[in-house]
Amino acid sequence: MTDTYVVDPRTLKPIGIFGGTFDPIHFGHLRLAEEMAESLALDHVRFIPAGTPPHRSRPRTDAPHRLAMVKIATANNPRFVVDQREVELPHLSYTVDTLHSLRSELGDDQPLCLLLGADAFLGLSSWHEWQALFKLAHITIAHRPGFPQSTWKDAMPDTLRDEIETRMANPEDLATCAAGLIVTRPITALDISATHIRDTLRAGRNPRYLLPDAVLDYIHAHQLYLPETA
Repeated sequence: MTDTYVVDPRTLKPIGIFGGTFDPIHFGHLRLAEEMAESLALDHVRFIPAGTPPHRSRPRTDAPHRLAMVKIATANNPRFVVDQREVELPHLSYTVDTLHSLRSELGDDQPLCLLLGADAFLGLSSWHEWQALFKLAHITIAHRPGFPQSTWKDAMPDTLRDEIETRMANPEDLATCAAGLIVTRPITALDISATHIRDTLRAGRNPRYLLPDAVLDYIHAHQLYLPETA
């Protein structure tokens, strides 16, 4: 059964939606969620591990393990919630469908903020029904400090550049409507990737301090990302 979180109808503070394969979850994910929750005054952040994502290769680790690692990593933060609706799907998980599902539960007035890194945002126009996302949520983009937005905009497809020029807003605007705005925020630059962690483990090296110790313990206990043998 999907985890639930009761929203106080008196506040309707924005809720952060953070999807990904989390294969495995690491401090880069957690710090992004923490800093965006703080700077955007989010009620909470929902981590939604992908089941079978359509826009990339199949995750190396089965969904139950990835879900378990996300639950372990977020357990001690009251502002983090784990939502397992995508891993329960028997088919491809599209972000637009997940947002429709959340809307049906939370109502049309609840502000939702889809949390994306800058690189993910640049590829947004390749997502399934990507323009419908703006009807369902705000798009909030985390980028490294000093990020050259002029260069960033030059790298965008024209359709995406048009959206950012018409929808750009300030963080305090997110609570005034349910969806449709774009907000960018600088966050601490942590050069950590799940790919690097998997490669480190397969090479028989220790990825400690790149991800929570409890997640690393789970990886070892379940023999995930084992070293490659000759």
